[in-house]
Amino acid sequence: MSNFPFLSVLTVAPLVGALIVALLPRRNPDLAKLVAFGWSLLVLVLSVVMWIAFQADGDRFQFRESYAWIPNWGVNFTFEVDGIALVMLMLIAILVPLVILASWHDAESSRRSVPVYFALLLILECTMIGVFAAADVFLFYVFFEVMLVPMYFLIGSYGGHQRQYAAVKFFLYSLVGGLFMLAAVIGLWVVGGKTFDWQALSQAEFATDTARWLFLGFFLAFAIKAPFFPFHTWLPDAGGAAPAGAAALLVGVLDKVGTFGILRYCLPLFPEASRWFAPWALALGVIGIIYAALLAVGQNDLKRLVSYTSIAHFGFIGVGIFAFTTQAGTGAVLYMLNHGLATGLLFLVVGMLIARRGSALISDFGGAGKLVPLLAGVLFFAGLASLALPGTAPFVSEFLVLIGTFTTNKPVAVIATLGIILAAAYVLWMVQRTTQGTLNPALTEVDGMRRDLSLREKVVVAPLIALIVLLGFYPKPVTDVINPAVQATMQDVGKTDPAPEIGSVQEAAK
Repeated sequence: MSNFPFLSVLTVAPLVGALIVALLPRRNPDLAKLVAFGWSLLVLVLSVVMWIAFQADGDRFQFRESYAWIPNWGVNFTFEVDGIALVMLMLIAILVPLVILASWHDAESSRRSVPVYFALLLILECTMIGVFAAADVFLFYVFFEVMLVPMYFLIGSYGGHQRQYAAVKFFLYSLVGGLFMLAAVIGLWVVGGKTFDWQALSQAEFATDTARWLFLGFFLAFAIKAPFFPFHTWLPDAGGAAPAGAAALLVGVLDKVGTFGILRYCLPLFPEASRWFAPWALALGVIGIIYAALLAVGQNDLKRLVSYTSIAHFGFIGVGIFAFTTQAGTGAVLYMLNHGLATGLLFLVVGMLIARRGSALISDFGGAGKLVPLLAGVLFFAGLASLALPGTAPFVSEFLVLIGTFTTNKPVAVIATLGIILAAAYVLWMVQRTTQGTLNPALTEVDGMRRDLSLREKVVVAPLIALIVLLGFYPKPVTDVINPAVQATMQDVGKTDPAPEIGSVQEAAK
């Protein structure tokens, strides 16, 4: 089974599905939806089989494939995954079919082509899989840039208010980051032996100043993509304007390319530069946690509020990465997965509320739980997961990040902990103003607010709720896959430490 070309098939399959969906007649939108959904389920099945075939105690990188592309430049179609990439591929495979189901009527409400909308979702899935599976730096860069195109059209053509402005801002920010990366990629090829292969580059040695400049080029691109403070301003606009399903993928998966890139490229290829820049990266992470949380408290737009919460969460991930402990690093990678599940659920539920009310403004709601109690309950659960309530998956990852950071940098861990308090403020206030309290009389006049969760919507939220609860109580199947890759990454940086025993967590906290 390990000889099967999982990664190339997973990358190409959504693209083939997108072509089929795009060619379907526009007058039969239901067929396009069913084909897109069925194709995404095929990707999910293949991903599950690959997860089963992956050997957590085996080689660091598995399922390697390499095909010649541009021999004169040393460029190949090379794919391989470690535990970190495998977890992100599973997140993509889980979210895309749920997003397709949740977006069943989004394209119709925009009065644009339904087949094109779902074809764009499948193209986006292709590029997301490719960027996490690539083991050739040039190939990674190509997927990194091409990934912008389907999301640009999803926002600009199918989004809401100020969609054109948000799409252009998203594209320009990411394009500028990509230019920094392109310069670093070219420099890496020149000084790294004229190869783009990750395995070969990881063995190369660079002069100190050269490594720091190359690190900075990659880091700026990834910091914009993540987004870290102060490169974050595009996300509230893009998340607020994008259709709810596209926003769930934008915040749940696309942004993880930034943090994944830091773990895969910045740390192993430039270990000394990573250690040298770490204090600055930790400072940006802590500022992002507090700053974004304060901005989230004052938001009146539901989707912009969720976007700001994600910026705060990415601050935690950044802190976990640059704390340089295996515990914090594992927590950061686990946070990438759990944030995708929890915030993906929150964005999808918020989209359901907005579709019913016809408005994203919190002030246009009030007491909605009296009309749609089940939907209000799911919103409350998603909010609690987002603020990392014990028993939900984000709590495990946030706890690991803070405990792992506390062992090496107590001030950073203490300041970051303030983000937990602010998270409770903005989440609970959002829930209170939308679904609790006195019923807003205007809601009774809106037909959509009289419809609670449909069967299709229940199918969308149920798997995410189940995974959030399961990983909140039993994250071991995921951490067993993540740990070896994180430990190897810390060894690359020259920052190793023994994995703490469960009983030592309290001692570390003291």
